[in-house]
Amino acid sequence: MTELPRRFVKTAFVFLILGLLLGGWMLLRRELYGEWPHPYLISAHTHIMFVGFVMFMILGVALWLFPKPARDDPRYRENRIEVVYWLLLCGTLLRFMGELLRSDNGASWLAWLVLCGGLAQLTAIVLYIWTMWMRIRTTTGYKRQQVTREAVGRNSGEMDNGSIE
Repeated sequence: MTELPRRFVKTAFVFLILGLLLGGWMLLRRELYGEWPHPYLISAHTHIMFVGFVMFMILGVALWLFPKPARDDPRYRENRIEVVYWLLLCGTLLRFMGELLRSDNGASWLAWLVLCGGLAQLTAIVLYIWTMWMRIRTTTGYKRQQVTREAVGRNSGEMDNGSIE
């Protein structure tokens, strides 16, 4: 695994720990003190787990496992994925912190913090999809394997329906 996918995966684990800590804190307050979590705390927890953990993990593993970019791929540039990483990281942290603070503070500027974080997340994911789109293709190894199977099938007497006489 190269450095950039590894960074996505490690960041995912950091977000998982943050999400588990926040979830544990909300559970403790609910069960011991009867205090139900504020909707902004629930939103912060949801985003840190699903965007922070799940999305970073998916993007990192996809970056690692998808076929290498074709030589003529005009879209894939590693620096674009670097921009995706930082946009998604900053957006997720802004949104998480904004929602945490909003749960205890009614300052209107915090709404802008949450909104900017969400827009950064949206921008990052759209840029990732646009950059990675051309990497979603059949690899040459798979094509070679498929051709070999077809040739073996013709030589071994397989019928078109896949059964052997």
